[in-house]
Amino acid sequence: MTSAHQDQQAPVRPTVQDEIAAAGSELIGGPAGRRALTGRSWWTPVRVVLLVALGMFALGMAQKLPCYESGWFRGATSQYVHACYSDIPHLYTGRGFAADLTPYFDRIPQDVSGGMEYLEYPVLTGVFMEVASWLTPQGGEMMQRQQIYWMVNAGMLMVCAAVLVVCVARTHRRRPWDALLVALAPALALTATINWDLLAVSLTAAAMLMWSRSRPFASGMLLGLATAAKFYPFLLLGPLLVLCWRAGRWREFGTVLGGAVFSWLAVNLPVMLLAPEGWGKFYTFSQERNIDFGSFWLIISQRTGASLEDANTYAMLLVLLGCAAIAVLTLRAPRRPRFAQLAFLVIALFIVTNKVYSPQYVLWLIPLAALARPRWRDFLIWQACEVMYYLGIWFYLAYTGSGEDRQGLPTEGYQLAIMLHLLGTLYLCAVVVRDILRPDRDVVRRDGSDDPSGGVLDRAPDVFTLGRRAHRHTAPQEVQSPATGWELRAREG
Repeated sequence: MTSAHQDQQAPVRPTVQDEIAAAGSELIGGPAGRRALTGRSWWTPVRVVLLVALGMFALGMAQKLPCYESGWFRGATSQYVHACYSDIPHLYTGRGFAADLTPYFDRIPQDVSGGMEYLEYPVLTGVFMEVASWLTPQGGEMMQRQQIYWMVNAGMLMVCAAVLVVCVARTHRRRPWDALLVALAPALALTATINWDLLAVSLTAAAMLMWSRSRPFASGMLLGLATAAKFYPFLLLGPLLVLCWRAGRWREFGTVLGGAVFSWLAVNLPVMLLAPEGWGKFYTFSQERNIDFGSFWLIISQRTGASLEDANTYAMLLVLLGCAAIAVLTLRAPRRPRFAQLAFLVIALFIVTNKVYSPQYVLWLIPLAALARPRWRDFLIWQACEVMYYLGIWFYLAYTGSGEDRQGLPTEGYQLAIMLHLLGTLYLCAVVVRDILRPDRDVVRRDGSDDPSGGVLDRAPDVFTLGRRAHRHTAPQEVQSPATGWELRAREG
């Protein structure tokens, strides 16, 4: 193997390409030198990223300590003041797990559920919650059982976090260090144990890994399982459809779609047939849910006093219009966009137009952002906005629940926190769109790559475009200029 080929296969070092990464590396001795034996010892990039992620997850658990000791159980305000709220201990009792009720089959008593007749989560998430309840010892004080239930769930979610970062590290073969963006994301540590979203997030990351390895059926199976845990992974079929359309890869799209339908039905069909009313609760609840925290719809409602009863319709129209715009962008872009770029844009569109934004929804975007735009500056700007929102919602709830004292963040301050979340997400969308329109700005393609997460789409020729002649695409050749640094010189056939 020639030296040039070895260099081509070597992992990309973020400290060489990213000034923020280079500055941060000074904490551990500075950027890696040219002769550093990266990947030739036990400390491979994947293992380092995994250990960092587990450490950050543990810090996130420690941040919940004030609530674990008392905040979840003695008054609502304390868990908001300490910003350590979690649904998990509350739903252990509120959704009948403490009473050993079977999700979807047994009705939840009204005095326990607060009006919720059945569990309002998708089936695979319900299974996850039920397994955790089996591992929680029965008997004893309820507070202690809730604490153990949270700890059991935290352990299971830590496994999901480990799967997540390993999958992200392996998706772009030459860029394993990009997974450090996920591992070190402050929003991941803060929100990982609020709810059960990490299950769907890890399955989605595994599905993207399988697609990057040109295994569409396995990818579809995992995507179907992810959709059985949370609705949003279903939306990734849209980007795959348009990308396969441009590349003429209909067979592979049919394979991934078939795998997704098969695995989703395998999980849902038994419950759908045996407990149809309980199974349908998630879908009716999502449709009937009022405007809630975190959405720009809430700002409009609070500012104008309008009820916005048709917010569902408006949100759906905005999503459809946005998806149409993304499809046109995909078919008109000078180079076929990368799968991760479109995946990020579609999920971000769904989040910013939705009528509710729970703090843990940021987990949906973190791995997609790391794959779509692996630049520390942009990622940290977005994360700063998300951390401000995380603090904003809890301080706002403390303000609304603190009685006459009114300690916390007033309505205007919370609206500002929502705007920061929206602007941070839209900023990251803007730089991703810029990378699509100007591929020379895309850091993933600077080493001559085309679409490392694209699988069968990677370096595939175009067969259909809008407004331009379909052409065989050849990845750009990377050269180093002493005067201007890294440049891209496109070679198109």
